[in-house]
Amino acid sequence: MTIEETGRCTGMGRINGWAALSGLVAVAIALIAAELTAALVSPSVSPVTAVGSTVIDVLPPGVKDWAIETFGTADKLVFLGTMFVIIAGVAAGAGILEYRWRRSGAALVLVFGLAGIAAVAARPQSSTAAFAAPVVALVLGVMLVTVLTDRLVAWQPRRAADVGPPGPVARRRFLQGVGVGGAAAALAGTAASLVRSSQSLVTQAREQIRLPAPDAVAGRAAAVIPAGADLGVDGVPPLVTPNDNYYRIDTALVVPVVDPGTWRLRVTGMVDREVELTFDELLAKPLVESYITLACVSNVVGGDLIGNAKWLGWPVRELLAMAGVQEGADMVLSRSVDGFTASTPLDAMTDDRDSLIAVGMNGETLPVEHGFPVRLVVPGLYGFVSATKWVTELKVTRYADDVAYWSTRGWSERGPVKTSSRIDVPRERSTVPAGTVQIAGYAWAQHRGIEAVQVRVDDGSWQPATLAAEISRDTWRQFSAALDLAPGSHTVQVRAVDSTGAVQVDRASPVTPDGATGLHTVTFTVS
Repeated sequence: MTIEETGRCTGMGRINGWAALSGLVAVAIALIAAELTAALVSPSVSPVTAVGSTVIDVLPPGVKDWAIETFGTADKLVFLGTMFVIIAGVAAGAGILEYRWRRSGAALVLVFGLAGIAAVAARPQSSTAAFAAPVVALVLGVMLVTVLTDRLVAWQPRRAADVGPPGPVARRRFLQGVGVGGAAAALAGTAASLVRSSQSLVTQAREQIRLPAPDAVAGRAAAVIPAGADLGVDGVPPLVTPNDNYYRIDTALVVPVVDPGTWRLRVTGMVDREVELTFDELLAKPLVESYITLACVSNVVGGDLIGNAKWLGWPVRELLAMAGVQEGADMVLSRSVDGFTASTPLDAMTDDRDSLIAVGMNGETLPVEHGFPVRLVVPGLYGFVSATKWVTELKVTRYADDVAYWSTRGWSERGPVKTSSRIDVPRERSTVPAGTVQIAGYAWAQHRGIEAVQVRVDDGSWQPATLAAEISRDTWRQFSAALDLAPGSHTVQVRAVDSTGAVQVDRASPVTPDGATGLHTVTFTVS
């Protein structure tokens, strides 16, 4: 390559960099302005979240399973980061296209803007006001990529025939445009963040709610933890999971913002009479309090997608009794404000278990990310068929007539929790002192209860572990075992036996389609 050719390539690379920057600034301003608009007029739906949610809906089930297994509760953060990288790539490409072929980059931005409008239109919580944000993004994006690229062409002509202001003047106009655009994007982004973090009047409404105590109404007395339920072994997670540490797995890319003042829960389908419930009416019902352990079907053997909390709510069976369930129904299809649906066996909603229309969690109003103002809590079933957050409808129906969100994506229709156990102490690849070693953790078989836990070391014989007192058959149960181990590397396994006498399945199987099986195994060193 000659010196002249090298200089030409270097110059073209530099110009492409400026062109890419033009596209990035233009699209950044457009998207951030759209997010600010959405935060003001449509908090639950924005172009970015609408497109992202649409992509999530059409992704193959295997991709979602891999994301949850790999990233756990950080899956949404990783997905959003990937989205922004792709958007940045498209924006940079649009700037380069616009510089080389006039209006081609603007056309690319236009196509993506129209896709944003279509995605917003397809979201269940969309409204007329929600269309303002994607329209703002489209108009600003097309206009700014055109204006900034025109200024770049004036500074760096594409052809000798291109005419523009003198070089220094054109350069200053281009850099001013990029600088002002960047500052505007930063200010709009800060404003959007502040508006979203406050979540408008909904956060204030949540803070003003005073939940009734279960012993102050005609419901059941407050739930209590019996003595001996916590064995006090260092390193074992709390018996009651704090709200801030409770796992969150759902399909909502951004937490829906639901005003409790306008929230309604409708009971429809195979009922004698349709029922509609307001939030105030729900709070006036005889609420009950219950400790219930929830688990995600995507929880791998030994995983942490499980938590135990004290829930406050009204039994679902009482609401269904008001509506009058018709003969032949066998399923309740619950629907979230964001369109998610779950198929729950009717008998799990109507038997004696504490299936709740929950409004409180661990003594406080439901956190927004865990379903505020109202969610479902059903003991004994994995969340994908029961734990609908931001719930707005219960449709009494039949499995033969309706399918839920995950049922169409390779997962089972019904999701009974499998008998499982987990070792929390010692940790994998940890080193512990020689002598008596504590093996401790949790076992669970919600709505059946845990009868026994056994551990074994280095494939030896199974030995009984000490069980903590049971809160209820709907919660997990701590166990511990004190073993004398010689120095060296050791492997410990655990298995549980539920109250029916069924022993935890030792055959390893993946989480799809109805939950993982296998024995949690931990290898550690005694020194």
